[in-house]
Amino acid sequence: MRSSALFATFLVLGVSSPAVSLSAPPQRIELQDATPQHYKLTARASKIDGRVRSHPEIGFFIDGKNGSPADLQHASVDTRVAPRGKLVIWLMSHNERLFDRINSYGLHAIRVHYANQWFSLCCRENPVDEHCRGNIRLEAATGEDFSNDVDIPKPDGMMERAYQFVKWLATENSQGGWDYFLSEDGRGLRWEDVIISGSSHGSTTAARFAKHQKVSRVVAFCGPRDQYQSWQSLPSATPENRYFGFSHVLDGGWTGDHYCRSWELMGMHKFGPIVNVDEARPPYQNTRRLITDFDVGGDPNRAHGSVVPGKNARMDPATKTYLHEDVWRYLFTHPVHEVGTAVPMDASCIKDQRSQLK
Repeated sequence: MRSSALFATFLVLGVSSPAVSLSAPPQRIELQDATPQHYKLTARASKIDGRVRSHPEIGFFIDGKNGSPADLQHASVDTRVAPRGKLVIWLMSHNERLFDRINSYGLHAIRVHYANQWFSLCCRENPVDEHCRGNIRLEAATGEDFSNDVDIPKPDGMMERAYQFVKWLATENSQGGWDYFLSEDGRGLRWEDVIISGSSHGSTTAARFAKHQKVSRVVAFCGPRDQYQSWQSLPSATPENRYFGFSHVLDGGWTGDHYCRSWELMGMHKFGPIVNVDEARPPYQNTRRLITDFDVGGDPNRAHGSVVPGKNARMDPATKTYLHEDVWRYLFTHPVHEVGTAVPMDASCIKDQRSQLK
């Protein structure tokens, strides 16, 4: 049963004939908070779910070397803002500046701690086979047996950790209306209302997961990569128009054709050209592929982290304000049905990067 802090309303649809079959009517999240505010919460995954454990075989732990908790998870929602009924699951280190913006758009946000430290097994320049990384990513995300290289059980996968965290939040922060994101049977999340997002490694896993599980949208910062893998061209449970990407052109993943390759194999070129956000205004031709070329002093490392809020992001030196605010809002809130004009694949972007190794 849903919390009293949240109730669903239904859109009444007319039926022209008794023979017409309608799908379940859409629901709308509405919050009731006596003292609307910006809530920020943390909790250890191991405290929420007693099944959680470390995986030293892949360098993944619950406790840090100094005894500090390594499994701290973050959540936030601003009940002063009209909710959109979408939950962002962030697959990278917590970024409070990004979460503040996500919340200001009316989105809920969580960052989960899940078994993702498997680089030593399958992060070589030339993996054992072209499915190695993709399969491990999917197992880490789902906790299901997709890879022979790791053994990640369900409680330590992203899906279950996110579900358990949202259940905890529904109780601990009922004002935030978190129970809206639980499935009707209460056994999982409403994945079609989830925006899966991350940067770098996290953006790559987000995209791989969305190939397997239909989600509301994917927001990929500085990624996806996996240049010698083929999962990017697999059929997608998430419609292709729901993938969005943003990269700096001096990022090594961009200069090495890793991002442009993934973007095209995932079909993002079908919805518009690559647009330089520093030379355009929203809605950026309704495209899914955004880049920036602002001055990062020629530093590829700074470029890699420059597309999310933080010390490396583009700022106005006089006002100390970020200059990609419109871009971030676009990535998370642009209507997915509004798409740009399809363009051909770029022949200069190398798709078969394995052949370059021979």
